Amino acid sequence: MTDLSQSLTISSDGLRLQSQRLRHVSENVANADTPGYQRKLLSVKTTAFSLSDTQGPQAGRVILDQTPVQEIYDPAHPLADASGHYRGSNVDLVIEIADARAAQRAYEANLKMFQQAREMSGSLLELLRK
Repeated sequence: MTDLSQSLTISSDGLRLQSQRLRHVSENVANADTPGYQRKLLSVKTTAFSLSDTQGPQAGRVILDQTPVQEIYDPAHPLADASGHYRGSNVDLVIEIADARAAQRAYEANLKMFQQAREMSGSLLELLRK
């Protein structure tokens, strides 16, 4: 029974990680037009798999993307300097959409694994009752 509970723990850790990843993607999309905003990336801590380890992937630190921000020419903008430029953000919406899809698919895979482990433990309990 411990193997099934370990798989539930690992898949729930994966669900938590992917939900945090989606949260950061949504923050990036929401701030895509914010001047000076730097894209946030979530680092992932993984451990080597062993049968005694119930630790799944864990969210690490939030890292700011070091890609240079765009210099946008708009002399009417309140943040524009003397040359008419201001710093935009380094968020690329195409990359954010791809990251959101990848996180969504990984979330669905973890959810499916969680559901299967739950069904298997239910079936095991039914067999033990008979």
